[in-house]
Amino acid sequence: MNDAIIHAVEGFVTSPWVYAVLFGIAALDGFFPVVPSETLVITLGVFAASTGDPQLVLVIVVAALGAFTGDHISYWIGRKSGQKIFAKLKPESRSRKAYDRVGKMLEERGGLVLVVARYIPGGRTAATLTTGATGFPRRSFTFFDAIAASSWAIYSACLGYVGGAAFEDTPLLGVALGLGIAFSITLLHEGVRWLRHRRAPQPEAQETPAAQETRSAA
Repeated sequence: MNDAIIHAVEGFVTSPWVYAVLFGIAALDGFFPVVPSETLVITLGVFAASTGDPQLVLVIVVAALGAFTGDHISYWIGRKSGQKIFAKLKPESRSRKAYDRVGKMLEERGGLVLVVARYIPGGRTAATLTTGATGFPRRSFTFFDAIAASSWAIYSACLGYVGGAAFEDTPLLGVALGLGIAFSITLLHEGVRWLRHRRAPQPEAQETPAAQETRSAA
């Protein structure tokens, strides 16, 4: 069974069309994060190490270009429709909280948020949409996004390459290792963020006018 799966995957990764698929998924993930593109990049990195095909350098370049393109599409959507999208989100929804958090981080840390968010599936879309909606300068966005897309592509492909080199005879184990590490890093990030939120001091409840009058009278 494993051999059949490996042969089927090898048939796909050795096709020239694999680069077109990679570009398309990396771009789509930038503004429509249904399936995180890390999965494909890591998988191609594994087979680049175990079989020599596809080429690791091309995987990195194509993944970076796809991510860069998708992020700019998301930025453009934010510029054109960001305020309408935010208005439709419920104040207590997870998506609205994510967008609000990214907006605050952009004010405090600027474009570096784009680099960090690129490594968080779903977070990258919130970051790029919010960046566009808040009118973040396009030139600065392009500069930081180039760093984000390039470093992300190198990280993901090399993560798969290391797994493929370690399990050269069993590529599927290399894929599992690479995806496991990527998932663990994402889980660790979310755990740290949750702990920081729990430990953050909660704002005091604002007094009602009646309570203020009672306290003044006393």
